[in-house]
Amino acid sequence: MTTTSSPGPQTTPGPGGRGPAHPADPADLLAALGRSWTWILASAAATLVPGVLLLVWPEATLHVVAVLVGLYLLAAGTFRFVETFARQEQGHRAAGLLLAVLSVLAGVLCLRNPLQTITALSLIVGLTWLVSGMLTLHTALAARDLPHRGLLLGAAVLAVVAGVVVLALPAESARALTRLLGLWLVLLGFAEAGLALAWRAALRRAAAAVPGGRGTGG
Repeated sequence: MTTTSSPGPQTTPGPGGRGPAHPADPADLLAALGRSWTWILASAAATLVPGVLLLVWPEATLHVVAVLVGLYLLAAGTFRFVETFARQEQGHRAAGLLLAVLSVLAGVLCLRNPLQTITALSLIVGLTWLVSGMLTLHTALAARDLPHRGLLLGAAVLAVVAGVVVLALPAESARALTRLLGLWLVLLGFAEAGLALAWRAALRRAAAAVPGGRGTGG
């Protein structure tokens, strides 16, 4: 799930700005990227694409399912790592970093042994969604200034429910697991897309509130 700090006036000078010329800090560049609504939308696409593939390809073998899910988890971990730099509170950064590490480790487990059992794959994905949903829910409840807090809470609850369903209802065949994972990935992808659009609207409001402010921050 995606969480970013509240949008506000940014002081990065443009090419014709008169601010002090400092070399670009990689952390600042990652923070600017993580605050972009297009980055959040790209994260949603990275969730939607494998979900759609799994739904339209229900006869995929367990090997293909594990590879698709592994790639999705690696991409999710990468997006979450960048997004941690957009957060200013250390507690929220720690939660985001933990989510990134968890996603990458789960992705590596899926790709390292793609011929694993259905039970093992369900356990990896279910636990990842459950933990990420709980951590995102905690962040959304603690950060009361998030402009898209309601949507983030809904997405976090959806991730928790997805994790519980996958863990409580283990699929008996690769076909059933494919449909189950595909459905939840599509739902989570649409939830992240909604967050991206809400974040774009918040950035536009913040830019309009600044005299002479223009752009959408992404």
